Amino acid sequence: MPKVTLITHTPDPEMTIASAARLCYSPATIAQVQEKLTPEKAGEFVEMLAGLGHQSPIEHAVFTFGIEGVSRALLAQITRHRIASFSVQSQRYVRENDFEVVVPPQIAEVPEAKAEFELAMRESIAHYQKIAELLKARREKELLGEKSAARKAEKMAIEDARFVLPNACDTKMIVTMNARSLMNFFELRCCQRAQWEIREVADQMLRLCLSVAPHLFKNAGPGCVRGGCPEGKMTCGKAAEMREKYARMREEAHG
Repeated sequence: MPKVTLITHTPDPEMTIASAARLCYSPATIAQVQEKLTPEKAGEFVEMLAGLGHQSPIEHAVFTFGIEGVSRALLAQITRHRIASFSVQSQRYVRENDFEVVVPPQIAEVPEAKAEFELAMRESIAHYQKIAELLKARREKELLGEKSAARKAEKMAIEDARFVLPNACDTKMIVTMNARSLMNFFELRCCQRAQWEIREVADQMLRLCLSVAPHLFKNAGPGCVRGGCPEGKMTCGKAAEMREKYARMREEAHG
């Protein structure tokens, strides 16, 4: 089960965005613009921005998340969102000793499939450990006499041994996105057609965002939340259910 935490974010994100947006249309100084803003006015202004399609000011709000208990398969998907910053636990520097694995729900529901999956994971762990030890022994001989030879050999060994690790191998990361990138992320990854794991991560991220910036993320979620399904012939056909789901999420965020 993925675990997402909101590590930090721009202080008063809605005030920051409202200040930036109002400055675009005001002859006042920055200090004067900020003096006239209250949290209520900032929230109203942020919602108005969404209606106008004026998105550049929301880039001033930045959110940093900790994401754990996810697969390397998810890593390949989330890093496609290029306007973001990622710090990921490295398999080059961190040895995967008896690593945890992410089991897809469909596999977990079929006993025979789950048994095959678990067997494959055990074999993968065994092969990884064996290859790492063989490579390390060879490297230590080559580096004989060098300072920190064992540490260097370990690093070189696991760098290549990791090639046998499965996509199911768990990882953790810290991800930073600005609010505009998050809106795009939620539109694509909260969609029912998104892969189940990244959809769960996106939902957790959205709940956290709603808790600190409810006006800003009021209309966030899959495209069908704001209108018709943008997937065309590929629609899941559950637009009404999705609207209800994200309406409940907004209500829960408001307490």
